[in-house]
Amino acid sequence: MNRILKSRAFKTTVIAATVMGVVGVAQARDQIRIVGSSTVYPFASYVTEEFGAVTSYPTPVIESTGSGGGIRLFCNGVGEGTPDISNASRRIKASEVERCEANGVTDVTEVKIGSDGIVLAQSSTNDELDLTLEQLFLAVAAKVPVDGELVDNPYTKWSDIDASLPDRNISIYGPPSTSGTRDAFEELVMEVVSEDMAAYGGEGYTEVRSDGAYIDAGENDNLIVQRLSEDTNAFGIFGYSFLVENPDTLIGTSIDGVAPDAEAISAGDYPVARSLFFYVKNQHAEEVPPLYEYVEMFVSETMIGDGGYLMDLGLIPLPEAEREVARQKVTERAVLQVADL
Repeated sequence: MNRILKSRAFKTTVIAATVMGVVGVAQARDQIRIVGSSTVYPFASYVTEEFGAVTSYPTPVIESTGSGGGIRLFCNGVGEGTPDISNASRRIKASEVERCEANGVTDVTEVKIGSDGIVLAQSSTNDELDLTLEQLFLAVAAKVPVDGELVDNPYTKWSDIDASLPDRNISIYGPPSTSGTRDAFEELVMEVVSEDMAAYGGEGYTEVRSDGAYIDAGENDNLIVQRLSEDTNAFGIFGYSFLVENPDTLIGTSIDGVAPDAEAISAGDYPVARSLFFYVKNQHAEEVPPLYEYVEMFVSETMIGDGGYLMDLGLIPLPEAEREVARQKVTERAVLQVADL
């Protein structure tokens, strides 16, 4: 009887040790997990493929969830089931850093990788168009001033806004509220314009119309590109890189007389430009050994420098001094603080 009990005890011990071993393997992994911005996605995808090709580690898993959705997943906690990196087409918010900290994500490095423009594009079968920021605002805002009063947006055609504009229905495929591109569009277009309009009382107005003129096209910007090929009267809002990748089928719209090109975005002349980032969960570095090898590859001159591979995909390089700052943050694993924002 004692031998039976001892045998059962031995088997139980072996099973427990095996379970613990499996858990340990699940926590320590060689495959990096990345979420976040659809705008940063093409750049990060290139780096992940290169990383998988030239190192002994598996190609990182990357998912396009939008900047807001990615940061939310990133800030859910530390450990198994949470991502190691979150890409973002806008800077993380103080409230998001506070949520990270509340969930135990207390060691995060912010890395700026370059600049990007937000473009309003259309099918290349159309004539080129030049809009003002105000005309673009009036096309997408839920409420607009008419005779000094704010009313539900009455404009159904571009020519309703200005007779010089095309006699085409206003139809704009754009990013959802979880997207960093949407956040940046609201800040760089809607807030800028509405703050100068008396009807809004000097405050920024960012509510997008929901009557069908603005169409939430989800987080996959490639789907917007496809829809513009089918719906040639429509426009799409997305990052400059998608315009670069589709030169035969799309044309960009000039804003305030400035065309969306790399030189204008880099010089700060194009009015709808923003910075691109990714955020690294340093607390995962020990359990995910390739994490910083990937990050170092991403911020190398080969990738984000002048003439780097990512320029061909539409990334606008940072000035050399800013690229050095990014690399220094990676080397030092600089911890982002709420006070930095």
